[in-house]
Amino acid sequence: MTSPLATPVSAPRFHTGRRPLLQLFARHKLLAMILALGLIWVFFWHQTNGSFLRPNSISNLFLQMSVTGMLACGMVLIIIAGEIDLSVGSLLGLLGGLVAILTVNLGWNVWLSVAAVLVTGAALGLVNGWVTTHLRVPSFIVGLGGMLAYRGLVQLGTDSVTIAPVPEALGAIAQAFVPRTLSWLIVALIVALACGLTWARRRQHRRLGLTPAPRWADVIKVGTIGAAAAGFVLVLNQAHGVPLPVLILLGLLVVFFWITSQTVFGRHIYAVGGNVEASRLSGINVKRVKLMVFMLMGLMCACAGIITTARSAAGSPSAGVGGELDAIAACFIGGASMRGGSGTVYGALIGALVMASLDNGMQQMNVDTSWQMIVKGAVLVLAVWIDVATRAERA
Repeated sequence: MTSPLATPVSAPRFHTGRRPLLQLFARHKLLAMILALGLIWVFFWHQTNGSFLRPNSISNLFLQMSVTGMLACGMVLIIIAGEIDLSVGSLLGLLGGLVAILTVNLGWNVWLSVAAVLVTGAALGLVNGWVTTHLRVPSFIVGLGGMLAYRGLVQLGTDSVTIAPVPEALGAIAQAFVPRTLSWLIVALIVALACGLTWARRRQHRRLGLTPAPRWADVIKVGTIGAAAAGFVLVLNQAHGVPLPVLILLGLLVVFFWITSQTVFGRHIYAVGGNVEASRLSGINVKRVKLMVFMLMGLMCACAGIITTARSAAGSPSAGVGGELDAIAACFIGGASMRGGSGTVYGALIGALVMASLDNGMQQMNVDTSWQMIVKGAVLVLAVWIDVATRAERA
């Protein structure tokens, strides 16, 4: 019996001779995202007389996007699975406040507090997932309720006052930098890993009787990865070095990319988002898949909350306000579909970098906060429109 998931899908057909920009987004989303990011950087570089692309500014930009990037790592899995979570900003604030309460008010050990917050984040993510899957409350409503409840809990726990100062060991998590020698060793490891994965893929293609990609294409791909990693480290080393939260985010990128591209669970996430009923008929435990993605989202909220508290050296009851908008916008800008079933982790991180670039650039230009919100809202609508329009081009 043929599995519903094995139904052949015809190759997408693109209309020729019209809407070349939409065809670019539809065929080469990653290239289009990088092009858009480059245009944003050039615009802010010009408007700030070059200060936007100075090493210290770039370092601050990547540090700023690390929190949004962590939220986007979890959010993109939820969107791919066909759900949404509006509570992530408030959950970030709650967990960031919790680590401050444990370390400052209760005097807990920093690393024990961090572990407790990570476990709490995963547990609260499971609660969101359980209410969505078992009580069948739409995830939109669950997230909306969580947005209010978690914000109320953090205000109750902190008495609506900032808790400070946090221990130095906690602050170092967000304020420390990777030693320059170690950062270059990491670059070498990235290049070696890229070479190894490329060689393994070519070997697997030969074993399966498939034609591998041309050698020159693989050489260019590995060379591009190596040049990007080396340039990234070279620029940041001209400031203070690679910020530790950025290194943590890159580690999460590797883990989530491996989950989505190399594991059965990752394939199940895409299958569930693409067609829930077909996935269920094929034997996939849909409830378990959705529970796991919500748990991972809670874990990412915990990481982001810890970094936020450590970076500001204080637990603030207003931390994470608007974080859900940035995370969702990052995923849609990065190519995730509002219909579910498509999206990538690296695309979501590029989207997070776009959002951080808009924030950083407009702040350097002294743009009024109200206009910053208008621009970010417009970017979110534009990203969803592009998804709808490119699907029409493929129809």
